[in-house]
Amino acid sequence: MNKTIAYFIFFILIHCTFANASEKKAVNSLVMNHSEIKPLQIVQDTLPKLVFVDNSLISFQNGIYKNRLDSIKKDVDLSYNSYVQKYIDTYINRKEHIGKMLGLSEYYFPIIEKALKEIGLPDELKYITVIESSLNPNAVSRSGAVGPWQFMYNTAKGYGLNMDTYTDERKDPQKASLAAAHYLKDAYKSIGDWLLAIAAYNCGTGAVTRAIAKSGGVADFWRVRPFLPVQTQNYVPAFIATVYAMKYHKIHEITVKPAGINTHTDIIPVNRKISISSIAKAAELDVNELLILNPSYKKQIINGTTLFPMPLVIPSVTNSAYSSLYDLFNGKADEVKSVSVLPGLNEPVAQAIAHKVKSGQSLSSIANLYGLEVQNLKAWNNLKSNSIVPGQTIYLSPDKKTDPVQEESSYVHYSVKVGDNLSKIAAKFKGVTVAKIKALNGLTNSAIIPGMRLKISKG
Repeated sequence: MNKTIAYFIFFILIHCTFANASEKKAVNSLVMNHSEIKPLQIVQDTLPKLVFVDNSLISFQNGIYKNRLDSIKKDVDLSYNSYVQKYIDTYINRKEHIGKMLGLSEYYFPIIEKALKEIGLPDELKYITVIESSLNPNAVSRSGAVGPWQFMYNTAKGYGLNMDTYTDERKDPQKASLAAAHYLKDAYKSIGDWLLAIAAYNCGTGAVTRAIAKSGGVADFWRVRPFLPVQTQNYVPAFIATVYAMKYHKIHEITVKPAGINTHTDIIPVNRKISISSIAKAAELDVNELLILNPSYKKQIINGTTLFPMPLVIPSVTNSAYSSLYDLFNGKADEVKSVSVLPGLNEPVAQAIAHKVKSGQSLSSIANLYGLEVQNLKAWNNLKSNSIVPGQTIYLSPDKKTDPVQEESSYVHYSVKVGDNLSKIAAKFKGVTVAKIKALNGLTNSAIIPGMRLKISKG
């Protein structure tokens, strides 16, 4: 009996020894082959023994960012990769800036969204304005790009925006958004990919087309990216990261900063020349708020006419305020009769056609004298640099050597409507042909867009 018990105990000890050895072998095998095991399959008490926990955590966090971008209802492919993550990390740590953008977007995004919808473009494109100008209608770049969409003069002119002595429509959120929407539509039509169309907004359609050819001919931004300018290589990842930061600001504890703009506004037409200060006084409005809402009026004067009334954005006001504005617009209150003479000029700015450069003057000082942009003066005078010399003639409008008074009496303005083409417009006016419209407006082709203002000869 004692022998039997002894053999039994010996058998149990041997079995336990082999069992412990097998368990250790199994655990060692688990550690050696951890790359084949998904993190969620690992038993909790084995985690301290595994060396891949940190990498899994990083991968898991990156997966969260990717899933959040994927979950945004979109037409633009909001790709996720290390380039995008770099900008996400930057933006979610710039809480003050993103908070300010969120506040401004409450006013500007509905305006931009309406323009994008009208042209049939993806809603996400509105975030380009955050990258371009930080939603500042008065933004001016070193290269002379102006407004929330940062239009250069020639591009803006080509897409129907008006820049003259009184107005720079590149600063008008509504009109500039329509022009930008048409530009992006043309870029997408030419390229066929939204991320590359966004890239084209930064560096031009030609540069993107050449990059596509160098990359093998496939219209895919991430494949084309190495062949684009460095700024554009970063532009699209920054765009995607901006969408993420503004969509998921609450998760990252980013607080919306009040923009200080009345989001409830009305638009009324003004059919005469009148100062914004007169409007503010008549309706008992804050003149600074009116200037913020109407950034395109360069001299704080609205130069409206009966034939071409100009829009005025005002905060929603009471009926009595509307009555005061009605009296003002119909000549029953003070109005601007003429433009004040600026220091150093012998004639009002409104009548100045050209300026003869005097000793000591620069292109910048002349631009400031007339309330114009240096970039505009360079474009109107075909200047390659800012260099000018005494005695040189600088034209102050795109219509060189033209008397504004005589010109105004010889043509009317026509605002292009949806569905218009040059043939239809010509048919509306006696003796007008497509060729005459193109010549009078400097058009090299028949492309026109809604909102574009055309000169039509009266006879």
